[in-house]
Amino acid sequence: MRRGKQIAQGCHSSMKVFFDLCEKGTAFDDEIKKYTFYYETDSAWDNWLNGIFTKIVVSCDSEEELLELYEKAKSKKLPCSLIIDSGLTEFNGVPTKTCVAIGPADSDEIDEITEHLKLL
Repeated sequence: MRRGKQIAQGCHSSMKVFFDLCEKGTAFDDEIKKYTFYYETDSAWDNWLNGIFTKIVVSCDSEEELLELYEKAKSKKLPCSLIIDSGLTEFNGVPTKTCVAIGPADSDEIDEITEHLKLL
């Protein structure tokens, strides 16, 4: 992927992990959508949302490894999201798994899954 595409995919995944945990509904009528997010004080989410939005970007070598990372995060019940690019600008129109976000969570929990990966 081009560097700009990599950055965009990372942005998509970090937003998706947040919005996937929001309660979705409507406000007033069907024309206005409402997202509500609840989190506990002093939780990883609280620290992240009221802190500096720490992100660490790493890379893996294959789609299979990307899926393994995603499945490990899910099995540990960590907040995570998988991005599947539609293929409109790259990948010759083929939907392609491009990025996973894991967290916010305790860094030790994330490191169990990602510590072997290279920084991007």
